[in-house]
Amino acid sequence: MVTFSHADTGTAESEWEASGLSILPELPLDPGELAAMTFIVLAAHPDDETLGAGGFLSRLHAAGAAVDVLLCTAGEASHPDSPTTTPDQLAAVRLSEFRAAVSGLAPGATRQFLHFRDGHLDADRDRIAAAVRETVEASGRPANQVVIVAPYRNDGHTDHDILGAVAADVAAQGGHGLLEYPVWYWLWASPEDHAWQSWVRVPLTPDEQRAKGAALLAHASQTQPLSDQPGDEALLAGSFLDHFSRAWETFAWHRPAGGTNSAVDAEQIFDAVHSGNADPWSYTTSWYERRKRALTLAILPEASYDSGLEIGCSIGTLSVELAARCREFVAVDASSAALARAAERLDGHPSARTLHLTVPQQWPEGRFDLVVVSETGYYLAAEELAELFERVRGALNPGGTLVLCHWRHPVSGWELDGDAVHAIARQQLGWPTEGLYREKDFVLEVLTAPAGIQQ
Repeated sequence: MVTFSHADTGTAESEWEASGLSILPELPLDPGELAAMTFIVLAAHPDDETLGAGGFLSRLHAAGAAVDVLLCTAGEASHPDSPTTTPDQLAAVRLSEFRAAVSGLAPGATRQFLHFRDGHLDADRDRIAAAVRETVEASGRPANQVVIVAPYRNDGHTDHDILGAVAADVAAQGGHGLLEYPVWYWLWASPEDHAWQSWVRVPLTPDEQRAKGAALLAHASQTQPLSDQPGDEALLAGSFLDHFSRAWETFAWHRPAGGTNSAVDAEQIFDAVHSGNADPWSYTTSWYERRKRALTLAILPEASYDSGLEIGCSIGTLSVELAARCREFVAVDASSAALARAAERLDGHPSARTLHLTVPQQWPEGRFDLVVVSETGYYLAAEELAELFERVRGALNPGGTLVLCHWRHPVSGWELDGDAVHAIARQQLGWPTEGLYREKDFVLEVLTAPAGIQQ
């Protein structure tokens, strides 16, 4: 268990600034996606919501998202040795500060005080979980359109850890998204701790930073001394508050559960998509698609390959470019309508062929030096994706190249998202990442099969 005191000097913000926090990937939710969701923000004490997620609350308000803030305790135990202020008096002050802070950050948010005891949330786990579930139900949203925002479950403060664990359980059982915000972690942890390296950032606009700064000022009982007498010192030192003046906020992000579609649904779904539009995703005209295609081609470690395979080729815009780099090339798709257009594009490459297959249940014969899985992995159920990567393991020659490229936003109606696809590939295959490019909208990655070993 982590032990620390609020009076500890802790890790300086300059150390975190030099750690690489500023280049963590962004949370893959744009304003439109935020507006379509309900966010249930949990705070163990007044000021947790501002320290950990104040800028994000301001963004949610601007996006028009539905926000419910649940405060567990009044924080009455923050100054146990105060000679001037009783716990009841402090509770009244802190609740007033909480109302002012949240009203400034998200004026349209609903606020609910749960009346639990500061420092004793362990005894209230079930009642906290029930309150969160009631709020979810009252939102009227589908489960996967609800995101719970809560303290990081390993923050080091007992109340934070308990509340974070309850939130994680409710989110997992209900299929909701989860954003965990660290608070005391920045004090006791150091950049050598690996936990933060898998987190995401929410870059804050100047307006969002100003709103957060004003909300922090509202929590004067914590940032300023209650009096000049011993026991009334400010709880949050200036060096600690430095961690919350960054131009971004950081969260551990756990996406909501997706839908129930799988590979076997792909042909019907995508045939319908392509039947009414020759280019439903604007592959040929969108700068985003053209740029992503160029980056995919540029990340290939070899100038040419003897044999290449593309899984989920769609209408063949990337296939044509890949075929030019391969002596033999196979393009596979579950949609016969899309595959017909891919075949037309590949007509000038006699060594290229198309196959109408539903992977991973079906798989092309042969072995390959290059396998490309682009914008396809999240159209499989988790067990199908695992089977696909086993198929890749068996089909890729030693030293061969696996390229993965996927959209990072939630994919409506499907179980997985792009980040999950790449994480599963890395964990299951255990192959080294030889190239990685990641931005808010998509992630592009190269894995290399071990050389000299027949898979």
